[in-house]
Amino acid sequence: MSVDYVQKTALVLVDLQNDYFPGGRWTLEGVDQATAQAKKLLEVFRAHQLPIIHIQHINSAAEAPFFVEGTAGADIHPKVSPEYSEEVVIKNQVNSFQGTDLNRLLKDKGIESIVICGAMSHMCIDAITRAGKDFGYHCTVIHDGCATLGMEFNGISVPAEHVHAAFMAALEFGYADVFSTDFFLSRLMTASPSQVQSKVAEN
Repeated sequence: MSVDYVQKTALVLVDLQNDYFPGGRWTLEGVDQATAQAKKLLEVFRAHQLPIIHIQHINSAAEAPFFVEGTAGADIHPKVSPEYSEEVVIKNQVNSFQGTDLNRLLKDKGIESIVICGAMSHMCIDAITRAGKDFGYHCTVIHDGCATLGMEFNGISVPAEHVHAAFMAALEFGYADVFSTDFFLSRLMTASPSQVQSKVAEN
């Protein structure tokens, strides 16, 4: 992975908010483990001074099942809370591009590739990845940095791990590279921090 590629890559953390965690309104399976992986990515991107964007879903309706505006459940989880220099994009829809300035923000930064993690695998992760591909970005989904929950359809119960696997398989087929955290970081690290810092200084 070249320095030029790294410099045009942004990390996008989607909806890692308190309501998805134990004690919240809509607890996901494996969310703590996924967030630990997301935190690894976040720390590496911070160390390399690479672009980071946090997506925060806010529901204005008080009867919404989760992420209600003004509640603690809508706050980004402390494990991955944004630093002052990091962008936070507020969304009100499943698709992080819909009704937000995410696309403009990425274009302004010269971003060509987005690395995606967060929740939920079958909803907002799926939506941002498909939309990102349609907007012309190279998308990478970090599968162990995403979480979801079990579902039911037409009398069939689908465990969370199967929901997750089905959506990762579909995205990998036509929309994104789908990698583990460690595999992705091993590729990212082929450009050393000193190389990246030099490139930042040049710009």
